Amino acid sequence: MAPPLFDALIIGAGAAGLAAGAELARAGRSVLVLEARDRIGGRCWSLHEPGLPVPIELGAEFIHGRPAAMFSLLEKTGVAAVDAPFVRWTVQRGKLQPRGDDLFAEVRRALRQQGAALKKQDVSFETFLAHGPHGLSEKAQAFARMRAQGFEAADPARASARAIAEDWGGEAAADAGHFRPAGGYGALLASLAGELGGNGVELRLRTVVHTVRWKRGSVAVEGTALGKPFRATARRAIITLPLGVLQLARDAPGAVCFTPALKAKQQALEGLASGAVIKVALRFRAAFWEELDEARYRDASFFHSPEAAFPTFWTALPVRAPLLIAWAGGPKATRLSGAGTRDIIRQAVTSLKSVFGKQADIEARLEAAYVHDWQRDPFARGAYSYVTVGGAAARKALAAPLRDTLFFAGEATDDEGEAGTVAGALQSGTRAARQLINAQRNGGEIGS
Repeated sequence: MAPPLFDALIIGAGAAGLAAGAELARAGRSVLVLEARDRIGGRCWSLHEPGLPVPIELGAEFIHGRPAAMFSLLEKTGVAAVDAPFVRWTVQRGKLQPRGDDLFAEVRRALRQQGAALKKQDVSFETFLAHGPHGLSEKAQAFARMRAQGFEAADPARASARAIAEDWGGEAAADAGHFRPAGGYGALLASLAGELGGNGVELRLRTVVHTVRWKRGSVAVEGTALGKPFRATARRAIITLPLGVLQLARDAPGAVCFTPALKAKQQALEGLASGAVIKVALRFRAAFWEELDEARYRDASFFHSPEAAFPTFWTALPVRAPLLIAWAGGPKATRLSGAGTRDIIRQAVTSLKSVFGKQADIEARLEAAYVHDWQRDPFARGAYSYVTVGGAAARKALAAPLRDTLFFAGEATDDEGEAGTVAGALQSGTRAARQLINAQRNGGEIGS
């Protein structure tokens, strides 16, 4: 290999890659960040459309709870966390009804009661719901399936019941809070990227990595930059590729080929799955739902139609905007994936009709629609990760460095309670950067 030109390469300029770059910049390291897209942010993607008071988030949108990594960045960049209300209405027997938290409380109690048994023997969440000795009502079981598919973007037949019990069963799960970064994730990550310029960090967009050749203390990557071949070398690398990309077969289109192969990561990769999500932003001439039925839905933030192709919609509250987000996760998103933009929009509109009925005249009110199918995104291959049956140690194993040369970050590698979120990506990037710095300081002996 040619002599290394940088202390570190970072593959990916999403939240994890940017956090890693900022940490290495503060430590005075020379860094090259390589991003395949023509923008930063990865699975955070904010569109700013004229006339809308909020950005359209085609990727990550919410902050769940008060994760330290996220709120530290918000404070540092001067971006506010906007408290998002949680007022929900659900279609029941063909009519919209207010929904409380009774069903979630019932599910959480059952998961806590069965927590010890699940630690001894993990099963799929579907098996737990269908056959477990939990005493859940049919309504609670249906709610739990919907939440697993929507919130976790998971297939209940594959998802680990043990992992879901740990995520949902804790006391913090019910009272975590629900926020958005003011101005959207795009503005927040742009502020983070601003720390890189002039601090020994070079960022290259539209640079697609095809191969990573590595040995202890040396990494060489090859690919295309602006459509032309490129090659770069460094002493070490931080890999922030999404789980769905890491799981591609070596000869699959869009795969990144590691030489030697990442055999040590195979079991970890088999213990995780990349959740499916399709997101559609529906822009209307006016926020018609605020006026329906004598304005009873004016302060609603979520609408649910469990049987619809898109079972969840949400508003931009507390900002009032003529915008509804249609969300399909898990198996429903898998079934929709690849259907084509026109058909996906049609299904989103049909789903919304199941919420409001004919009175809304949705087609006449619709002004524009924006779609992203994360499974078909070549640089994502899915939305965010979840643990499959028996994969309890997978995140930690995926995060472990290889020969003090390859370090791993991204939400799927977070083992500190924030996996599947932007906060998890941020703290994983900082963790991987610190591991790299420590390895460098200790002459490459740590973690070998």
